[in-house]
Amino acid sequence: MHSSGDGPGAGTSGNPRAEDQLKDFVSRAGELPQSRERMAGLLEAVVAMAEDLSLDAVLERVVDSGCRLLHARYGALGMIGEERALSPFITVGIDAELARKIGPLPAGHGVLGLLSTDPRPLRLQDLRKHPDAFGFPVHHPAMQSFLGVPVRVRDVVFGNLYLADKEGGGDFTAEDEGLAVALAAAAGVAIENARLYDDARRRARWLEACMDVSGLMLGGDRDYTTGGLDPIVGRALQESGSQLAVIVAPVGPGYIVAGAAGDRGKELSGKPLDLDSTELQDILAGGEPVVFDDASVIFSGLGGVTGPLLAVALSTQGAHHGLLLLVRQPGSVPYSRTDIEMGAVFGSHVALALELARVHRLREELLVFTDRDRIARDLHDVVIQRLFAAGLSVQSLTRFTDDELALERIRNITAELDEAIRSLRDTIYSLRSSSGETELLSGRIRRVARSSSKSMPFTPRLTITGPVDAVTPDKADNVVAVVSEGLSNAIRHSGADAIAVSVAVVKGRVTVVITDNGSGFTKPGKRHGLANLADRAAMLDGECTITSAPDAGTSLEWSVPL
Repeated sequence: MHSSGDGPGAGTSGNPRAEDQLKDFVSRAGELPQSRERMAGLLEAVVAMAEDLSLDAVLERVVDSGCRLLHARYGALGMIGEERALSPFITVGIDAELARKIGPLPAGHGVLGLLSTDPRPLRLQDLRKHPDAFGFPVHHPAMQSFLGVPVRVRDVVFGNLYLADKEGGGDFTAEDEGLAVALAAAAGVAIENARLYDDARRRARWLEACMDVSGLMLGGDRDYTTGGLDPIVGRALQESGSQLAVIVAPVGPGYIVAGAAGDRGKELSGKPLDLDSTELQDILAGGEPVVFDDASVIFSGLGGVTGPLLAVALSTQGAHHGLLLLVRQPGSVPYSRTDIEMGAVFGSHVALALELARVHRLREELLVFTDRDRIARDLHDVVIQRLFAAGLSVQSLTRFTDDELALERIRNITAELDEAIRSLRDTIYSLRSSSGETELLSGRIRRVARSSSKSMPFTPRLTITGPVDAVTPDKADNVVAVVSEGLSNAIRHSGADAIAVSVAVVKGRVTVVITDNGSGFTKPGKRHGLANLADRAAMLDGECTITSAPDAGTSLEWSVPL
């Protein structure tokens, strides 16, 4: 009987430690398939992230894989941008309608910002009880369990992966944290590859745009130096992802829009534009591109233009042709380093094409003038001499006849030859007068500016805009005289250390603007030079305006219709 009570069952019940070990073994045996399943899910997630090199697609797959792998209801991935802001911010579990009610995406403050300042895994039982949990919008869903891990590659943190509300209401475990860390490590490699691919693709598109606009500007008969740069600006608008793009050229104290595309592009094209920023002067002189957070600080005179702005100089080898201004929609991602660098390359290509087009036009004009000189020489040295010799030969016939009719015919022929010689001489003088002044108006203006500033420690800043060289000779002489007189007055009387000269042909008018930062005056007094400028303008149905104030400099604007 006793033997019946000492069986195996009685022995097990008498050893509690063995019973606990058996239960633990059984429970761990049940976890093995689950662990194998989770590892398979992790591998599947890694493979899924590597299927597409698009950065947006990779970010979405990382968040979606994290939610599926760790059974989280909500997921998000925020890339760390400038000043540790989270942009872009990808979410899973929140539909479009709820996202609209919630409002703007988080900027990286509160609990979400902890991983940016201290990039270590963060696991919470209740997100709402954390001391840094604040700023939740009214319609934001309530979240309890929370797991956040940094996404990094070689100690460089790209962003943060956030998971919230584990399915079933439980907490995220240490094993969940390990899986999230492993997923984030794989995501970091995929994101880095996607970024490199995206950067290379964007640079390639920018370079293609540079080649296209250079070919367009140099390959056709159209002269882009006189304006009409809308197709060029349109390509910059497309590659930069902007909503507005304009090319502006300085005209005196203001600017003229030489090309525009995008929102309000048709409204702005060819019109004067008020831009407020001293920084634009440095960029205009060939400085580095500048990014503004809000375009309204530049476009103060144009209401409704806001959002990130990129200003790029159109300059190359000392030749400055204006500015390229790109504006994105309010709330958009700021211009990246790639956009800034390639925007500068694009600007240099446009400036180089404009300069080459200008030089090509000057070369063609020089060829015309050279050909006129050759024709004039040939007419004088060959044709006139032959006509003169023919006239002498005809005159010599008078000694061989006494017939009055024949003599009258000889005199008429001689008179015709003399008239032909006079006409040819007039033609020669005309050719030489038009080609003898081979220096174009733009060249004459530059020469006057250089010669006027020889006695000064600085050179006036000269800007020439529009088809200045097409101005008729009578008005061209007046323009040169105005530039010379205006510069002379500024140099002798203003005491300025900066003088700007602008000559522009816009909308059927030629305008000369000369400004200085000198002592200024209240009344100009008896200065015959200023009176002469006003007389020249009145004679050509134009206007001459002089604006000045003590210690505020002087501005002279002289404008006449073409």
